[in-house]
Amino acid sequence: MGNVSSLVKQLKQERDRVAQQLSGLNGALTAFAGVYSGNHNGKRQISAAGRKRIAAAQRARWAKVRGKAKVATPRRTMSAKSRAKIAAAQRRRWAKVRKANTQACECEYAGPTQSFGLRRCKNLCRIR
Repeated sequence: MGNVSSLVKQLKQERDRVAQQLSGLNGALTAFAGVYSGNHNGKRQISAAGRKRIAAAQRARWAKVRGKAKVATPRRTMSAKSRAKIAAAQRRRWAKVRKANTQACECEYAGPTQSFGLRRCKNLCRIR
């Protein structure tokens, strides 16, 4: 048994040594690939002259926008008299609707009912 355990111990040491060498090789490969690849970070580079042309065009666009300042349109306001007329007309409309929906119930608890939409009396009888 002593021979088997020493053999296992030697194999584990060899495995650790090879793993360390592989990690060193992987590090060297990544460093080598990073230095000698033509594209460093995947972005395209633009010349200084190109940047100047783009900046000048953008400044011209902004100058054009600033030259035509938008004039804010004033909000239209309604006079108090006009609002009162509209409110009175709306009250008349609702009074007309209420009057049309007010009918006498035909059940034993007769009396005027008032509801909007489906017409029912207070006892939930349908009015025909």
